[in-house]
Amino acid sequence: MEEEIKIQRNDMECVNCLCCVNSAAYITDPTKPGPIDHSVLYEQDDHVSSDVWEGQERGALKCPELTSKLDQWLLTEQQIKLVEKAGFGHLRLIPAISIDSSLISALVERWRRETNTFHMTVGEMTVSLEDVAYLLGLPTDGKAVIGVAHPKCDSICFKYLGKSPDSSVGGMVKLKWLKEEFSKCPEDVSAKDVASHTRAYLLYLVGRTIFSSTNGCSVPVMYLPLFENFDEAGKYAWGAAALSFLYRALGNASARRQSTIGGCLTLLQCWSYCHLRIGRPELDHDPNDKCFPYVLRWKGKHKGPTPNRDVRSYREALDSLHLDDVVWRPYANIDRTVVPTNIRRQLVLGRSQTMLICFDKAERHLPDRCLRQFGMHQTVPEPVKKWMRKTRAGNGGRGVDMESEVKEWENRQILIEEADDHLDEYMKWYVKITRRLIGKPISFSSESRRLIADTVSTQGMDHEQIQSAATRIQDIADEGLGGRSSLAVADVGSKRRREDVAETNNVSDPAQIIYLPPGDDGVDETGNRRPAGDFM
Repeated sequence: MEEEIKIQRNDMECVNCLCCVNSAAYITDPTKPGPIDHSVLYEQDDHVSSDVWEGQERGALKCPELTSKLDQWLLTEQQIKLVEKAGFGHLRLIPAISIDSSLISALVERWRRETNTFHMTVGEMTVSLEDVAYLLGLPTDGKAVIGVAHPKCDSICFKYLGKSPDSSVGGMVKLKWLKEEFSKCPEDVSAKDVASHTRAYLLYLVGRTIFSSTNGCSVPVMYLPLFENFDEAGKYAWGAAALSFLYRALGNASARRQSTIGGCLTLLQCWSYCHLRIGRPELDHDPNDKCFPYVLRWKGKHKGPTPNRDVRSYREALDSLHLDDVVWRPYANIDRTVVPTNIRRQLVLGRSQTMLICFDKAERHLPDRCLRQFGMHQTVPEPVKKWMRKTRAGNGGRGVDMESEVKEWENRQILIEEADDHLDEYMKWYVKITRRLIGKPISFSSESRRLIADTVSTQGMDHEQIQSAATRIQDIADEGLGGRSSLAVADVGSKRRREDVAETNNVSDPAQIIYLPPGDDGVDETGNRRPAGDFM
C-alpha cells in the first residue's frame, strides 16, 4: 500500500489541509486565480496561464516521442559493459512509453520557473533528484556535467567516432546519421572501433532521452568528450544534468506562445504517474515493485483503450486537485534490495538545496518547497534568490562562466534539508502567493451544452432546442442535488465553519451543510438522500 502523509485533524495541526484554502478568509474572490501576493510568482504576466485565463488556448505542446527506436541498436556484451561503466546501464533499459502530450501540457501550465516547482492546489511539488535516481537509475552525485558548450562538429566527431557527417549545423549531429552508421558493431573490430561505436550509442541515447531537443532530430556533440574515457564518464552526475535540462525545458515551455518542449518527457510523465492519480493508466498486470529503474513499472499494455483526454480536461482535474489525488512518497514500499548500492547512497541528495548543471544550463533544485515528498512537514520556505539564467545566446555564442554555479554544486552535501518540527501555517501563506486556477470556471449550463455537443447528436436541432435540452439536464441535476440547497461533506475534524463551506460550495443556507461521519455516504437503503436532520 502506498504510503501517504497523514494529515493531522486538530485545529493546531490542520496547516497542510485544504480546509484552510477553502476558507473565505484566504480566498476573497474565487473568480480571481491569484496570486494575491506577487513576490514569488513575479513572472506571471509572461506565463502561459495568463493567456489561458483570457481564453487564448495554445493546445497541446509538441512532445517528441523518442524512445521507441532505442531497442534497434544491437549492442555487444563488450559494449554493454562500457555503457555500464559510463553510468548509463539503467538508462539504456528505458522502455518505449507513449507520451501523453495533453497531460504534459497541463503539467507545464502549472510549472513555475521562479521556483522550479509545480504550483498545485495542494501546495508545491517538483521532480527531484530522488525521482531521477529511482525512475531512471542515473547517478545524481559526482562531477558537474560541464565542458565546451559549442565545439566544432566535424573535428569532435572524427576524434571520438572515427568519422564525421557530411553536413552539420551549430555543433549538432543528426540522430538518424548516428543510427545508420553505428547501430550495429561488428564482432571482429578493434577495441578502438568498439569504443567509437559505444560513444555513438551513448550520444544517441542521451539525445533521445535526457537531453532531447524540441525538434527530436539532432543532438549536440559537446557530450562526446565526456565519453572519451568510460570510467571517467561514470564519475559525472548525469542525473543532476538530466534534471537541469528538464527544468530548463519546462521553464521555456511554460512561457506564453511556446508550442514545443524538450527534455526527458518519459521521466516527467512517469513522475506524474507515481505522484498523481490523474491520468495514471491502469495496467493489465500488477505493477512490479521489484523492478529497477522504477520507470519499468509503467512498461506494458494498459487495461482497455487509453482515455482520450484533452488539455482542458487535465487542466480541470488539476484545478480541482485534492490531497487524496496525491501520493507524496511513491517509493516508500519499493524493494530497496533492487536499488544499486551507489544509487541508494545518493538518495539523500534529493533533499539538497543546490544548483543543477548541464553545460550552459544551471537550474536551482529547491526541495525545501516540497518537503512532503520526503515525508517531512512542510513549512513556509525561504524566499528564492533571483538569478540570471546564463545562455550562450546572451554571451555572443562564447563559453559561459559557470564558476559560481559549480561551486554551489560542490557544496551539495552540506545543503541537505533536515526535518523541522515547527508547525506554521503553510497553506495560509501558499494560497496568497500561488496561481490557484489555470482555466476559468464555467457555469453548469455552459458545461451541459458542451456535454450535449460531445455526446448527443444535435443534427436537425436548432439553437432553442439545444438550449431546452441543456435546461432540462440542469433541472434534473438540481432535483438530484436538492436544488443545491444542501450539501453533505465529510467531517474533516477541524470543524470548518458552515458559513465558509457554504460560500465555497455555493450553498445558500449554511444551516443545510451536513457533516457525515466516516464511511457514511448520506443515502438510505433505497439509495435516496436522507433528510438533513438525520445528521445534525
